[in-house]
Amino acid sequence: MARPRVIDQDQVLDAAEAVVGRLGAARLTLDAVAAEAGIGKASVVYDFKSKQNLVRAVIARKVRLEEEHIGRAVEAIGRQPNAEALGRIAAASDAPNDETRAVALNLCAALAQDADLRRGLKRFYEKEIAAVTGTATKPRMALLAFLALEGLKMLEYFEFYRWPEAERASILKDLVALVGSGKSYRPGDAEEEAPAA
Repeated sequence: MARPRVIDQDQVLDAAEAVVGRLGAARLTLDAVAAEAGIGKASVVYDFKSKQNLVRAVIARKVRLEEEHIGRAVEAIGRQPNAEALGRIAAASDAPNDETRAVALNLCAALAQDADLRRGLKRFYEKEIAAVTGTATKPRMALLAFLALEGLKMLEYFEFYRWPEAERASILKDLVALVGSGKSYRPGDAEEEAPAA
């Protein structure tokens, strides 16, 4: 009778992210992930079969978690015009921390070498753009705000630029104004002024 498996896949993915953040995706090995997770390599191989599958699983989880984060932010905005665009701005209200930046930067190397991963992210962004523009009162302005937001995030993730906190908050408020809503990018922020018509 086989022993029941007690290894949580999220534990393995957390370990893989830690290794990627510390050593880079190119140096990610199943052995290093197993050591980081405190489990045997056979357990990692059983669940993921290969380094490429492990990297794919890490990226798939990152995308899923981002979709959930955006979903919660959109839900917090409520049923109002431009909720999809405003929710994405709200979801980006906190700058990524150093660990998140390191993982994102290092996973880009894996994306460059894997057409399937790029196709998955292409589908993610197609859905994002459709959601933002399909629900906006001013689709073009919402699209421009989305593109600016993604540019801001990429500059941060790739460590090209770190915005001072006050300037970053001001930029996000400008994106809210570009979308065309007087609602704050942070639910409950009563200081936001309605943009001029």
